[in-house]
Order: sequence, then C-alpha cells, then structure tokens
Amino acid sequence: MIKNILALIGAIVLVVGIGAYVKMGSAISGLDKGALPAYMAMFDEVLKNGDPAKAMMVEFEIEEDVSNEDAAESIHALAEEYNMRITGDIKMYTKADAAPDEVKHARIFSMCSLHIAKIFLNHSRYFGGFMPCRVMLVEYGNGKRFLVTMDLELAIHGGAPLGEEMLELATHVQKAMTEIPARAAKGDF
Repeated sequence: MIKNILALIGAIVLVVGIGAYVKMGSAISGLDKGALPAYMAMFDEVLKNGDPAKAMMVEFEIEEDVSNEDAAESIHALAEEYNMRITGDIKMYTKADAAPDEVKHARIFSMCSLHIAKIFLNHSRYFGGFMPCRVMLVEYGNGKRFLVTMDLELAIHGGAPLGEEMLELATHVQKAMTEIPARAAKGDF
C-alpha cells in the first residue's frame, strides 16, 4: 500500500515537473541568453544573505586614505570621463554620534547619459525606474565607508534580448556605473 502511494506521488511530481519544464522552456527561450545566469546569481545572493537589496547592488569599500570629499570629487570628475552628467548630489543624512553599526553619513550622487536615457525611454518607459543612475556613499559609526550602486546585469540581460545598439549603450552605462565607484573608492581622478 505504501509503495503504491509513493509511486502515485512520484508520478504526480513527474507530471508536474514535465509540465513546468515545457511551460518554462517556451517562456525562457525568448529571454536573453544571460537572463538565467543573472537571475540565479541574484537568487544565490538572496539565499546567502536574505537581503534582496544587497543582491541587486555592487559595493566598493572606500580606502582609508581617501576622504569622503575626495571620493565625491572623484565621482564628479569620473562621471565626465564616462560621458555621464551629474544630475544630483544630495547629502541625505549625517549623525555625528552614530553607533559603530549605525549609518553616520549618507550621500547620493545621481548621474545620467541624457542621450542614452532618451533611447531607452523610447524603447520602454519602465527603464525610467533605473534613471538616473545612482551611487551612494555610506559611512558607518565604526568608520567603514562604501560606495554602493545598482548592478545593472538584470536591467540589461533579464528580459528579451536588447538590439545591438541598445546592448552597446547599456554596456557602456554598466561599465561606467561599475568603474566610477570602483575608481572613486581608491581616490582615482
């Protein structure tokens, strides 16, 4: 009797599995070839840390000999180098007596390539949710400081493949939004 029940459960699982594979296979075939690896990398990070926001970000620790102002000046200078326009620089928060694990200082730098933004908005207004690109400087009471920005992998590869021109432009923005904070964390100009 138990053997028959287990066989029935196995058969049901097999049928459901095959149905899911067929359904997902046809849906997945229309996605960019980088979609599944990008979603899996994000999901692995969520499983590891339980924090979906962290899974969608890239961070760079600011070197000890680089002041917050040096990092800010570097971001401004590097934005120009990558043909990005600074559209905002907002000091969000400062708390002089922050506990070691509490945010002491937060500042957001917004930047955009207006030409690229126009092309992507014409493609899909929903790309506007990613605009302007942002880098956040976060300092904790223990002195640790980070530059955090969105990982654009899913925006580029998470859906249907982008056309050749759009992929090239998106890759340029992704490079800028990775290299600007990486270099600014070192005080590079």
